[in-house]
Amino acid sequence: MVLHQNIHVLMASAALQGHLNPMLKFAKSLISKGIHVTIATGEIARHRMLKHTTAADPADPSIQFEFFSDGFDLEFDTNADYESWIDALSTKGSKNLSNLIAKLSQRTKFSCLILNQFVPWFVPIAKENNLPCAVLWIQPCALYSIYYRFFNKLNEFAILHNKNEPLQLPGLPLLNFEDLPTFIHPNAYLCFQKLLSDFFSFLDEVKWVLGTSFDELEEEVLGSMNGGVVRPMISPIGPLVSPFLLGKEEKVGEGGLSVDMWKADDSCLRWLDGQDMGSVVYVSFGSIIVLCQEQVDNIANGLLMSGKAFLWVFKRPLPEESTKGLTVRLPDGFLEAAGGRGLVVNWCSQEQVLKHKAVSCFMTHCGWNSTLETVLAGVPVIAFPEWTDQPTNAKLLTDVFKMGVRIRKGDEGIVSSEEVERCIWEMTDGPNATAMAKRAAELMEAGKRAVEGGGSSHRNLDLFIADIVGQKSE
Repeated sequence: MVLHQNIHVLMASAALQGHLNPMLKFAKSLISKGIHVTIATGEIARHRMLKHTTAADPADPSIQFEFFSDGFDLEFDTNADYESWIDALSTKGSKNLSNLIAKLSQRTKFSCLILNQFVPWFVPIAKENNLPCAVLWIQPCALYSIYYRFFNKLNEFAILHNKNEPLQLPGLPLLNFEDLPTFIHPNAYLCFQKLLSDFFSFLDEVKWVLGTSFDELEEEVLGSMNGGVVRPMISPIGPLVSPFLLGKEEKVGEGGLSVDMWKADDSCLRWLDGQDMGSVVYVSFGSIIVLCQEQVDNIANGLLMSGKAFLWVFKRPLPEESTKGLTVRLPDGFLEAAGGRGLVVNWCSQEQVLKHKAVSCFMTHCGWNSTLETVLAGVPVIAFPEWTDQPTNAKLLTDVFKMGVRIRKGDEGIVSSEEVERCIWEMTDGPNATAMAKRAAELMEAGKRAVEGGGSSHRNLDLFIADIVGQKSE
């Protein structure tokens, strides 16, 4: 294997857990090729997220962190006011990042700037600093296609004005309104719609778009974008997951590179050791979603009604949330009623949980990071999407990947206890449970092959590296 030890790339991301972790996974791939990586992110990452992070081996100089201010103090709650945060990040944050790059460039010659689609204002910064720009697309390739077609007006999206009219796009199953990414809904999440519109307006200045997915997982939608329909074409280099999910050992300098907002409770792994193989329903809704009290009560009752063992990641409110009255609690008597067949933890090492032999299925919000992890763990899903790309990811999991069922919400957007129980039964004892588990196992093996020598993602990554090496030698 050729090592490119004179190549140094700069990555830039907002200080959000779900954005930073794919960058860190990509950094692992690059440093395994001998490439040096610097990751620039917001100050809050230094103070809140990275305190639960095991950084790379200090003796390994191939990766380092740099921090810039996004314009807010460390106590600012991003989830409470997305619009103000986006405005500050696009102005003050961009200026501070530009100053940081100018400073770093005095001692380091970077070969390119790598960012994700949620910081589009960083694209012109690359041009200002004479750096070619790469985007790590941290959602499925299907979303790149949908957004590209929407923002470039390549297809008619009449469904947005008539919810009863399904949407047919090349390479995708028929989409209903509830399958669409919420960021294109009319009169909703307008700050995010503007952000994505900005991204696609800057796309001409992006040389590479790299996907965290892999060819075999999204073959049809990738085929529909070929032939110059979409430019630049997205090139999958994933699945971007921890090496142990791919059946590999962590290498020196790679171990422990992850970002967690909360400290993982490893007692759940010991608890899983005491459970029967394939007996536990794992429940987690990611790092952002906060469910209402009625929904929490219904999930809790559904878990009890199912009679199955379960591990539930239920985030206790942060102190500042408690003072604002943003408290959602487990129902009284729930833990006592569950007894030894249920465990609730504040946070966990999700990849290790998914890989555990005791886990049978995963009730998930369908965030893309979680989706890739469950695919590579070979664990089928109960899809419980809320917003952003999650509804589309749920559609992919059930109708394209065919490795799960989608939970049905009631008229008020609340899932009933009976529906939770039904979905657990479908995934554990239902007539299609075995077929979905088999399909999950097949996709797991396909994902592993994609990153092996000669695999589709391995080839795509080598082409990208050859490109940035070529740029440096010019």
